[in-house]
Amino acid sequence: MWPFAMVLASILTAFAVASYLLEVRVRDQALAERVAAVRASLQQKIAKDADLMQASLSTLMANNAVRQSLLQQDRPALLREVSGLFEALRDQHRVTHLYFNNADMVNVVRVHSPQHHGDTIGRLSATMARTTRAPVHGLELGPLGTLTLRLVMPWLEDGQAIGYLEMGEEIGYVVDEIKDSLAVDAFVLVDKRFIVHRQWQYGQELLKRQGLWEQFDNRVLVAQTTAQFPPELSAAVLERLRAGATEVVDAEGRALHLAMLALSDVAGQRIGDLVVMRDITALQQTFVQSMASVIGLSLAAGLGVLALFYVALGRVERDYARQHDLERQLLLIGHEHQRVVQLEKLSALGTMVGEIAHQLNNPLVGVVNLAQLAAREADDPVRTRELLTEIRRAGSDCHALITSMLRFAKVSSFESHASDMAEVIEETVLLFRQTDRRQNAVQLTLSAQPVVLTVDPILIRHALFNLLMNAAQASAPESPITISLEAAPHRETGATGWALKVADLGAGVAPEVLDKIFTPFFTTRKDGTGLGLTVVQHVALLHGGYVTLRSEPGYGTEFAVWLPETPAMTSNPDSPSLLSSPGHHAA
Repeated sequence: MWPFAMVLASILTAFAVASYLLEVRVRDQALAERVAAVRASLQQKIAKDADLMQASLSTLMANNAVRQSLLQQDRPALLREVSGLFEALRDQHRVTHLYFNNADMVNVVRVHSPQHHGDTIGRLSATMARTTRAPVHGLELGPLGTLTLRLVMPWLEDGQAIGYLEMGEEIGYVVDEIKDSLAVDAFVLVDKRFIVHRQWQYGQELLKRQGLWEQFDNRVLVAQTTAQFPPELSAAVLERLRAGATEVVDAEGRALHLAMLALSDVAGQRIGDLVVMRDITALQQTFVQSMASVIGLSLAAGLGVLALFYVALGRVERDYARQHDLERQLLLIGHEHQRVVQLEKLSALGTMVGEIAHQLNNPLVGVVNLAQLAAREADDPVRTRELLTEIRRAGSDCHALITSMLRFAKVSSFESHASDMAEVIEETVLLFRQTDRRQNAVQLTLSAQPVVLTVDPILIRHALFNLLMNAAQASAPESPITISLEAAPHRETGATGWALKVADLGAGVAPEVLDKIFTPFFTTRKDGTGLGLTVVQHVALLHGGYVTLRSEPGYGTEFAVWLPETPAMTSNPDSPSLLSSPGHHAA
């Protein structure tokens, strides 16, 4: 049971680990999709707002009053003409900066901060617009440390710039819109290398903000979409985010999933980072609850399986014990059966020896008696020759019996190969016609197609010859004998095979001797040895077949030797012959 329990525990552990890894993968993929959406949204927002700014500045350039005021550098007139439009843009589109600069890039008026003017604008975006004489937009750091989306547009007349208009939107408003559309928080961090601390401090006081310059070693927070910055977002975490990793931090019971995007200025230089933060507390709680439920159900199912396995194992053990006892009993019965079989073999051997002794004793007793008579009547040559003739006849009988025994012993030699059955049958019939003196006609009924079986042709001819001799001895002279070869299934298994049949029209076999007809040395003829049909049966068994007998007194007899189409396992020469089981006979 312990190994099975360990396997179940391993499966549950593997399931829990796989589920956790899958959840992490799905969570990271969801955040990656959000980050990709934030990047796309940020680019779209920058492009859209830049188009809006360019359209607004084009509208101002179409106003002749604004043109005259810029050319005359009349600050009050410019403020009167554009203040209304700037306030509308600030309220509706969050535009935070609007500059009017002369052709030398000297500021005429800052509409968003009228008290500051007269300085030369040397930011990169302004320089690029002055150089290219084309609108330039992008993110750019201001001198006070603010990160702003700026658009600088030259005002050209006859190919000459009469001034430059600049409009801007602080990054905080951009990320606010991203939060509203994508349901994620964002933090904008700028590298301190691009900011002068004194100017940044002045800008914070001017904008009435409370910045934390010392919060990070090399970054400063310039915009955020949530009021509270999580303290868990340490410098080490930021470095891992900057390297491309994602992080999950626990902030006051909330699970926060973090990733980072690079922020580049109008020249393509990385000046800061945008940290994307997603609150996955509800998702984590749902996952934990689901995992707890699944693990609980799995444990319950596992315990149920263990219980069923324990019950089944108990039954198996009991069945095994019963089977073991049964096998032990069968083994004892097998030993007893082998002993009985051995006794039967010894009994059969004794019967065979007795039969042989009986068959040889009768003529030998006659030989001895006739020899004694011949010795007493040696003076009578005629009588002596008669007695010697009888002695020779008795010796011939003994010789015939011994010859039959030797032929029977040869049946144990078995060598099979593919043989044409029609050829085997025809050769046997030719030999029979040369031997039979009764001149019985033999009629053949064979298959039109060649029948090739894996058999020992010598043994098949021997068995068929014995059947033909039996049929001739049981039939009247010149009575026909029929040989047929027919396809026939096995009588028990249904396996494909062929039946070699020999039929005669003789007197048939008496019912009282049917069960003895295949017994060795049993014969109903005075000159028979009782081994012919035994040889036939033994040849059939060696080939994996059998012999059947159909007889009706007065109407003849039919013997059929069934042979398998596919050769069976052949008996080896050391296997017991039919002499060891005289009680075995065909049905």
